[in-house]
Amino acid sequence: MHIDDETLTNHGIHAQKNGRVLILACGALAREIIDIININGWSHLDLHCLPAILHNTPERIPDAVAKAVAEQRERYGEIFVAYADCGTGGLLQARCAELGIEMIEGPHCYSFFEGNAEFAARGEISAFYLTDFLVRQFDAFVTKPLGLDRHPDLRDMYFGHYTKLVYQAQTDDPGLTAKAKDCAAFLKLDFERRFTGYGDLEAALRPL
Repeated sequence: MHIDDETLTNHGIHAQKNGRVLILACGALAREIIDIININGWSHLDLHCLPAILHNTPERIPDAVAKAVAEQRERYGEIFVAYADCGTGGLLQARCAELGIEMIEGPHCYSFFEGNAEFAARGEISAFYLTDFLVRQFDAFVTKPLGLDRHPDLRDMYFGHYTKLVYQAQTDDPGLTAKAKDCAAFLKLDFERRFTGYGDLEAALRPL
């Protein structure tokens, strides 16, 4: 998902350096971050998103973040990275430390949406998680990349060790809940919905 300059301008968050902070985010978080900015009236925060599809190749995330920081640094006094570790094995944290910028704590967005402490306490090992974004983009990020649209028999290979699908809902949207239930049925998993709201994401942005 890409947020272009026109979209940013339409949300009243076009960039200039003095007194402004850039949120460099995963495209999967764009809608939620824009909502948080608008709800709180944080007009000094600007948003630049990298493609959400990078999650399919997490080893590329640190370099992509570093490149974006290099491109944007002259325009901002502060940059905050709205990524968790996201499968980089600590490499993103190390790169952010080298660059002298902060990032969201947690192993992935499923953790910080639920709240890192609560997520860790659950200790779930057989749950497959979806957020609002992933429910909307289920075919693009799950069905097609895994080939389940062409080879449904692969379902047991990929998901045989899961027992339930947990939908972490950022919004109260009956349509998304219905679609999440369909996703669970498609994967032959039990269904659970948890309303998380923005979890630790909003808390991480508030100090900015």
